[in-house]
Amino acid sequence: MKSLAVAIFLVFLSGITWSQSFDEKTTSASNVRLNVTNIGTIGNSFRGYRDGSGSQSCEFPAGSGVEHLFEGGIWVGGLLDGSTVAVSTSAYDAPSGYATGRGGFEFTAEVGSELQERSSLFDSPFFTPEAISHQDYVSTFSDKNLIVPGTNIPINGHEQPMDLEVTMETYNWNYAFSDFFVILNFTVNNTGSSTIDSTYFAFWANTVVRNLNVTPAGSGGSAFYNKGGNGFLDSIYLAYCYDHSGDLGFTESYVGQKFLGAIGPDGFKHPDLQSDFKVHYNAWEFNNTSNPVFFLPNTEQARYAKMTVGLNDDQCWDQNSTQNANCGVRSFKEQLNEAGNRSDLVSVGPFRQIKPGESFQVTYALVLGKKLEDGNPNSDNTPLQQQTFRNNANWAQTAYNGEDKNFNGILDEGEDADQDGEITRFILPAPPDIPRTRIVTSDNKIEVFWSNNSEKSVDPITREMDFEGYRIYMTQLGFDVTKVPDLASDLKRIGEFDMKGNNIFFETGFESIRLQEPVQFEGDTMTYYYRYVIDGIQNGWQYAISVSAFDRGNEASNLESLESSILTNNFRAFAGKPISENLETNSPFAYPNPYYSGASWEGVSNFQEQSRKLYFANLPKRCKIRIFTAGGDFIDEIHHDENYDGSDSRWYQTFAAENPNRNAFSGGEHSWDLLSQQSQIIARGLYVFTVEDLDSGEKYKGKFAVIK
Repeated sequence: MKSLAVAIFLVFLSGITWSQSFDEKTTSASNVRLNVTNIGTIGNSFRGYRDGSGSQSCEFPAGSGVEHLFEGGIWVGGLLDGSTVAVSTSAYDAPSGYATGRGGFEFTAEVGSELQERSSLFDSPFFTPEAISHQDYVSTFSDKNLIVPGTNIPINGHEQPMDLEVTMETYNWNYAFSDFFVILNFTVNNTGSSTIDSTYFAFWANTVVRNLNVTPAGSGGSAFYNKGGNGFLDSIYLAYCYDHSGDLGFTESYVGQKFLGAIGPDGFKHPDLQSDFKVHYNAWEFNNTSNPVFFLPNTEQARYAKMTVGLNDDQCWDQNSTQNANCGVRSFKEQLNEAGNRSDLVSVGPFRQIKPGESFQVTYALVLGKKLEDGNPNSDNTPLQQQTFRNNANWAQTAYNGEDKNFNGILDEGEDADQDGEITRFILPAPPDIPRTRIVTSDNKIEVFWSNNSEKSVDPITREMDFEGYRIYMTQLGFDVTKVPDLASDLKRIGEFDMKGNNIFFETGFESIRLQEPVQFEGDTMTYYYRYVIDGIQNGWQYAISVSAFDRGNEASNLESLESSILTNNFRAFAGKPISENLETNSPFAYPNPYYSGASWEGVSNFQEQSRKLYFANLPKRCKIRIFTAGGDFIDEIHHDENYDGSDSRWYQTFAAENPNRNAFSGGEHSWDLLSQQSQIIARGLYVFTVEDLDSGEKYKGKFAVIK
């Protein structure tokens, strides 16, 4: 079972030095948190989730705790010199467990080879003109090694390398219309001396949709994994998985891998254009021993056979015995739509010949999408429920198509937007640049400041400065703890301002938000021209705030108005008491007081003992807080300064901004997790706290009660 597989993987991990030839990063530009490695895999097998040290595997929406992928990777298969079947895989679902050198993990990176990060954003430290998206990860790996580089561990069952070198590039953007997919672009080079005939490329994914905040990874052993439903949408070449019967209500989303296009030595390849180039879909069940249709392919010959013929090619794909005597009672589609623990394989080919020195390119998208709620259960899995997911997949195809607007693989007249004489893919229309924003909080108030950098943005398609206006967004009280967070829908528009005089939108103008004099803040080189004030805010609660810029669209180019990402520019604001200059007249206090166990801001769907939160307020700029029992026993000590960002508390790691610099506090408050210095749970009762001003030496003593 997979819980055992993870345990085996972690044991192996502790016995070797992965850092010598293994590197991994997590995407953060889009609303997808996808783990990417330098050996051709995605997902991280939920490594580190139990001890809190792991990053996301494939989380969507970001911050929700909803995971969609155990692990995935590439397969390449073909006939060496026209006769010998060979298949190389970067990941493979087998009962032996996930570990370095195990069978199926046949692609490796050389020692010192790391994922390279690139960005098309001018203000990114990774900016380069070669970047495709807002965040590219690039790696090169091969199947030539028989021993894992940097170790003495042989790769089990890897007797027949194909001598392939693969460059993997992942792309993700922060646009609202593209923040639900990551594109995976693979270039495969034949570096050997053999010609590879009838070559197929596949992307394998062991998808599992569960909310790890509700059901921890591996909880219940194999029962954690066997709740997924699967399927394949033939018309758009999209395999998918959803939570059929697991964490229902907390996992309302789909995940899928979609084939976008390929380029062989003989040109562009796609089944819509060439009848001899196909997309095949296969699925199998983990540890299945009863249904041959869903048996795991255990040999290279079996894996190659899976790549060359799919379930979707069979007459029983959507027929059962009432329609075809050769099929069982249920069609393959119907069987996949039942709860199970399955892997998906989407393969493409054949590329007829790949000679030594030649290469081919294959592109997929990992697509995520929320279930369109229709009042029916997940198990219905209707086209209506899939509607948003399907639309997201079409956006991924649009991103791939780029200049090839009619998708015929030919650069037609009027399509060469960048005038370079060839099809440029991955060109997306762009909204204005994200406004550079600063949040300032105080007692029951949030102030939002932003600069005017968006107004100088040039659209890459129209080549025009088409800025039109700004929008301000805010979440409602308790958005983060009363349900599964989804900022894309939780952020509600509270203000909109656009240019006057062009008869577009509301003609509100900017007079009410433009500062009479631009302002700067200490330690901040940015100049801010606009301010929006939000009064009547509850102290201590978290609010997400975002400012976006939108353009006027372009009717001639059939472009609607586009808006910059509200997710990328989101901040977390905590209104509260300002810095206390005098502890006598502005005394510190704790709240809520009394503290009731299970306070509403702790979160009902994601509660952990470490996620409690009590505030100390009216604190000096620099101070030391000590907590004692009523009998004088020492409990904990906290050091506070005006730049407090919440990073010392588990609650903020779970619910607040991923980057602590995006948490805005008032300067005079500090939260405590109600755990002792040894991380022990405190009992109910009366407690004493002291505050010592580290600048003046002034001291104050107060009390609070804990009721459980």
